Amino acid sequence: FIPANAPVGIWRLDVCSGLQDRNEDPYMYVYSDETDAYILFNPWCKDDPTYMDDEDKRYEYVMNDKGKVYMGAYKSRHGRPWAFGQFDDVVLPVACYIMELSSICDTERGNPVRVCKAISSMVCRNNKHYDDDVGHNDFNNEGNRGVMMGRWDGEYHDGVAPFKWTGTVRILEEYLKSGYRPVKYGQCWIFSAVVTTICRTLGIPCRSVTNYVSAHDTNSSLSVDKFFDRDGTEVQGGPDGENWDSVWFFHVWNDVWMRRTDLPKGYGGWQAVDATPQEESDHKNQCGPASLEAIRKGDIGFGYDSPYIFSQVNADIIHWGEDWDSDWGWRRMKIYKYHVGRSILTKRPGKDEDFGETDREDVVHEYKSRAGTETENRSVHRAIRGYQRGYQYHEFKRDVKEDVTFELHEVEKIEIGDPFQIKVVVRNDSSEHRTITVGISAHSMYYTGVQHVTLKKSEGKFQLGPKQQQDVVLTVNYNDYWQKMVEGCMIKVYTVCYVQETSQSYTEEEDFILEKPKLDIKVCKEGMVRQPTQVTFTFKNPLDIPLTECQLSVDGAGLMRPRAFMVDCEVKPHGQFSYTMTFQPLVHGERKIIACFNSKELYDIHGGKTFWVNKYVAQSVVGTSKYVGL
Repeated sequence: FIPANAPVGIWRLDVCSGLQDRNEDPYMYVYSDETDAYILFNPWCKDDPTYMDDEDKRYEYVMNDKGKVYMGAYKSRHGRPWAFGQFDDVVLPVACYIMELSSICDTERGNPVRVCKAISSMVCRNNKHYDDDVGHNDFNNEGNRGVMMGRWDGEYHDGVAPFKWTGTVRILEEYLKSGYRPVKYGQCWIFSAVVTTICRTLGIPCRSVTNYVSAHDTNSSLSVDKFFDRDGTEVQGGPDGENWDSVWFFHVWNDVWMRRTDLPKGYGGWQAVDATPQEESDHKNQCGPASLEAIRKGDIGFGYDSPYIFSQVNADIIHWGEDWDSDWGWRRMKIYKYHVGRSILTKRPGKDEDFGETDREDVVHEYKSRAGTETENRSVHRAIRGYQRGYQYHEFKRDVKEDVTFELHEVEKIEIGDPFQIKVVVRNDSSEHRTITVGISAHSMYYTGVQHVTLKKSEGKFQLGPKQQQDVVLTVNYNDYWQKMVEGCMIKVYTVCYVQETSQSYTEEEDFILEKPKLDIKVCKEGMVRQPTQVTFTFKNPLDIPLTECQLSVDGAGLMRPRAFMVDCEVKPHGQFSYTMTFQPLVHGERKIIACFNSKELYDIHGGKTFWVNKYVAQSVVGTSKYVGL
């Protein structure tokens, strides 16, 4: 037995023994065991700061070595299967090693607050300090620390594209093989998956959470400000070139479970940590652990980057339009109070679906009260008390006659290869003529909210008589978008409208993605440990062009070593891809195989398949015995 607050990490075991009644001979024999002894947090122990009393949750957040990381747009949310693999031989040594690199002192390693903060700083390498010429044993250089390098610009030729990863183990293997050089490349959802693996292998209950419509407020206004000129084009950087607020389609971080003796009573439980912070904390790229209860109540004065997390799920989005009659040159067109943090998803304990989404759990209520309630209003006002600029934007009011109604129709599910339409309905509810200016634009976007390129744009000016209505439609065909899309196939639509006679303005935005086919995975039968098992991967090419340079990434905790390999084939236009491989399962029980198909023309076609692996059985032979398996 060891104390519940013992430092976590690698220990050496020495056994001292001697004869108690031989006072004249104080000699003690010392036996030193050569095997490394790992001490972990123990969420089964009531005295441990990570203790979790719910058995189902404890299994999900500590023992489950497979799961999902949620991605997509708010209206197209989906879980991507991931092999966490926290019991693989490579994981625990790496977890202890990055604690060494983080410089957390030995006496603090029994404190999950300090350990989780260190993990959040060490998974993603700080890009600003990186130098490729640094010797790869120079760990005193801040730029050489971190398990992975982040990249979001689509240029991955000197590494592995983020969407090609299927599990954590392969990433950590690459980290070891490279001599502890940061692995290229990851993004927030991969960093969150790696944090999940490392926390679980250390015994810390951990879950990956995805915030849909996630705000990045750079000026402490608790708002994200977007500026549009008279033509409806977004002005990057704002009027002064210093506004870099952004809204991500989704952002993924982690919740870790622990007791918080350093905070007032009631603020323990789930704590948010972010391995992809967009702002520095204590001069490091780290974030958390921030109490979810404190965030929900708006008590952001407890530190641990609570204001940053609060703004990600609560900030308002404000649209500003160019106004030549304004002293500032801009006027507020619209404020979205409940657009950010619309859903926060994680995998539901005890559930696991290969294609369905009933295994997802929305935990947004743990981060904030229901929108529009008095409790929610109190939380926001409590949070903005110390922000003068926050008051400025939240208290801003204006009085403009609004007698024209605008409605942007939602875009239905669009499969990749199909055209889509953006429709704005304009109705004049007044008894007078109105002159309307309408601008509609569709943009190819990175999931971080950064615009890649404009797909198509339409502008028009027309008159509406009293009580008249008119539809304005922008049609985007396959040829308009295909060569311009980036990973994720995400599209943002803006519409900006003005009424000349009353100075009424209208602005709206919508996000959606082009749906890709799923990778269908079939296992021929129940597997058996150390016995050949066949699996087949198939999907239909939705494009009018062939798929070349095909590659598969395959993973499965307890099934095989993770691998990526080229497939010698060319998939014809609208043709079927099919590939069969054989492997030998390593561990019995319910297992999941995870795979991702990539080609030059179409990539990130992923899927997962859960199946049962039986134990090996002993077979008797006359006169002798023969054992199947090892």
